[in-house]
Amino acid sequence: MSSSVQLKRVRKSPEARRAEIVEVAARVALTEGLECVTLRRVAEELSVRPGLISHYFPSAEELVAEAFAVAALGELESLLPAERADGTPTHYLARYFALSAGEAYDDISRLWINARHLSRYRPVLRDRVTEMELASDDRLEGLIREGVERGEFRTDDSRAAAIQILVVLDGLGSHANSDRTDRPAVVSRMAVTTAERELGLERGVLGA
Repeated sequence: MSSSVQLKRVRKSPEARRAEIVEVAARVALTEGLECVTLRRVAEELSVRPGLISHYFPSAEELVAEAFAVAALGELESLLPAERADGTPTHYLARYFALSAGEAYDDISRLWINARHLSRYRPVLRDRVTEMELASDDRLEGLIREGVERGEFRTDDSRAAAIQILVVLDGLGSHANSDRTDRPAVVSRMAVTTAERELGLERGVLGA
């Protein structure tokens, strides 16, 4: 005798559903670009009706901005975790540069290029871009300040040093869509060289 059991659909909480929507939107943004983050596209990914997405995000602009912020924050937490179990500031800064190099970092570099371009015309996104830029400044400045307090780094202005490093990284990241096979090693190391110079470190310490 056969029987069928109808599985009861589990209703997600509003918080869980919203987080799920944003997570999917962030994934689409990273892999395909912010222009592809639409209410319909996210609904298709989740196999729900677009009306459900618009219930949480009445405006597609809000969803695009949130998708960027979540992806950028995830990147920041991966590169410079707020909670560090062990390791010195020098270790974490070297780790930061190692993770920021190569093709593995290209998706997030493309996302930043994409977001900064679109933010010229989208004020909601522009606010989130500014917010995430400041978050990056704060996180790196905090690491540098800790290094100064421990006697590992030497600088009179941790904020300025952090911004200089990030500006160089952004400049290198702007070539994420280009062929970099002929890029000289001295260019690839510009962010590391800048950090070593601004923080009073011997050459090669952060590239070890």
